[in-house]
Amino acid sequence: MAAEGDVELELEAEENCALSGNKAQEKPRKHDSGAADLERVTDYAEEKEISSEDLQTAMSVIGDRRSREQKAKQEREKELAKVTIRKEDVELIMCELEISRALAERSLREHLGSVVEALVALTN
Repeated sequence: MAAEGDVELELEAEENCALSGNKAQEKPRKHDSGAADLERVTDYAEEKEISSEDLQTAMSVIGDRRSREQKAKQEREKELAKVTIRKEDVELIMCELEISRALAERSLREHLGSVVEALVALTN
């Protein structure tokens, strides 16, 4: 009977080796499928082309948007330049908050010359 037990142990050992061999074979397949996925992604990106018409359209849209934004900014600057501010108010804000003259003037102009509103906006 000892011989039969040895045979059973050997069979179990062979089965375990066979199972572990299958696991080793599974790992490369998983790795291969990942490589295949990567190839599909890169192939798709390489096949995609941008037409020159689409590129020109996009560039014109961006250019139009920039010009509109720049025009609006210039108009805003013109409006702010029309606002009259007092020199004493500018110096008060400069001394109290220790900021530059340009920043103090800008804040006063944005708040239509109101010292209180400019101070509140600068402190918040």
